[in-house]
Amino acid sequence: MSELIQEIIGEEEFNNALSGDMPVVVDFWATWCGPCRMQAPILEEFAKEAQGKAKVVKVDVDENEAIAAKYNIMSIPTLMVFKNGESAEKSVGLTSAAKLSEMVLKHV
Repeated sequence: MSELIQEIIGEEEFNNALSGDMPVVVDFWATWCGPCRMQAPILEEFAKEAQGKAKVVKVDVDENEAIAAKYNIMSIPTLMVFKNGESAEKSVGLTSAAKLSEMVLKHV
């Protein structure tokens, strides 16, 4: 995983990642999920393009069940955009680079 994408471990780290003015893209995923592996390079490319405009983090739903439950994550991959710590956008399933950019740019 890239140094541009933060792997979240635990609720405290998740809450810290959401703080600040910058929009945060959260990728809810799991190691066994095929579509999640397909989402990874799209997210990686987005993280490069959005450097300084948005933050990207990944949450493994198997290791962070409480976070996944809090946001009603029923299917993965699920991408959520948070602004000022609040959920602003959500996309369930494999998300294209264009849709991801559109989701985030309206909150920059």
